[in-house]
Amino acid sequence: MNLTNSKEKRLRQLNRFFCYLILILLALACLFPFYLLIVNATRAHSQIQKGFSSTFGEFFLTNLKNVLSNNELPVLRGIGNSFIVAASSAILATYFSIMTSFSLYVYDFKLKKFFFTFIMSIMMIPNQVSALGFMRLMNKLGLMDSLLPLILPSISSPIVFFFMYSYMQSNLPLAMIEAARIDGASEFRIFNQMVLPIMKPAVAVQAIFTFVGSWNNYFIPSLIIRSTNKKTLPILIAQLRSADYLKFDMGQVYMLIFLAIIPILIVYIFLSKYIVRGVAVGSVKE
Repeated sequence: MNLTNSKEKRLRQLNRFFCYLILILLALACLFPFYLLIVNATRAHSQIQKGFSSTFGEFFLTNLKNVLSNNELPVLRGIGNSFIVAASSAILATYFSIMTSFSLYVYDFKLKKFFFTFIMSIMMIPNQVSALGFMRLMNKLGLMDSLLPLILPSISSPIVFFFMYSYMQSNLPLAMIEAARIDGASEFRIFNQMVLPIMKPAVAVQAIFTFVGSWNNYFIPSLIIRSTNKKTLPILIAQLRSADYLKFDMGQVYMLIFLAIIPILIVYIFLSKYIVRGVAVGSVKE
């Protein structure tokens, strides 16, 4: 009996060892591109052209100074524009998606299934298909060369809505909503003071995804934005990469990309605690 238990214990330890080994290898594989990015951000253009190097260079401050002092690239203004667009899009997308999913999950009305199917069908339409019509609409509204067309459409986010709706089905008991109504709470108070706290883990996940997607969005901003002081960071990176041969500097390109990922890491670190807390604590079940 003891021999059998000992073999099972060794087998579990061996399985655990291989699981940790695989996870460590996957983590290293995911972190390697970031390491390579940081290394190239510290090297000069001529050094990068020579090929791969695992050692840090001495041109980090030089590349940073060249990027920030580039008169054709308002980097700090671009970071500010991207942050305004990404943060506003994340807030609007999560809040209104929760509100829409709450209305379809809690209330019963005749066209409930139709609206749900309609929202799901919109999710299948890529942005490239509606880009031309979107540009014409923004032109008629006088919103071309403005940040508003990059922010306001996030109110309608079918993917975020579907995630929120699925999360509500498994974590938001209808009995709790009915109890709050019996106690005299208004619908708006129920939504803001009861539903939103329960949805914090889902909000954190979708806020991260929406922020990153809006931060890295290049297609729509390149069609809308014309002024230099309103360009977002992806446009500036593409502009720097497409510079002529005499002005092209790979050190500046890697430095600009390095600066672009810092806000994303900060947002993830700030919101990840809500994800972990939501998974650990859970929520009320019916």
